[in-house]
Amino acid sequence: MKHTRIRTFNTQDTYPEQNIDNDLCQAVVAKGSIVFLRGQIGQDLDTSKSVCVGDVKGQTEQAMHNISMLLKEAGGELADICKITIYIIDPRYREDVYRVVGHWLKGVHPVSTGIVVSALARPEWLVEIDATAVI
Repeated sequence: MKHTRIRTFNTQDTYPEQNIDNDLCQAVVAKGSIVFLRGQIGQDLDTSKSVCVGDVKGQTEQAMHNISMLLKEAGGELADICKITIYIIDPRYREDVYRVVGHWLKGVHPVSTGIVVSALARPEWLVEIDATAVI
C-alpha cells in the first residue's frame, strides 16, 4: 500500500444499527510524514463502546486520549498536531470542550476550527475532534 493504515475497521462492526458497509481506518500516515486522524469521539477504540454518555467533558477527554494514542501508534505525539477541527452539538458545550482540549494541547498551538452541528453519528455523542499531524 502507498500509505500506512492504522486500526482498520468496517462500519458494520462499529455501527451495527446502521446499514452501511465502509472500510475505514482511524489514521493514515501519508508519505511517512502526514497523519490524518479520523474524527474522535467518546468511544473506546478497542471495544467500540461509547463512554461518558451525557458527559461532554468526559467524551472530550476520551477523544483526546484516542488522538494521543493514535499519534503514538503512527510514530508521533500530540506536539505534531498542526490542525484540529472540533464539532459540538450544543454551543453551550464550547467552554468545557475547549478547556479539556487546551489542557491536552498546552504549548502545541495548532490551527483550530470549531463547528456547531445538529447531530453526530450516534445520539449519545456530544463532541467530535479530528486532527492532522505532521511527523
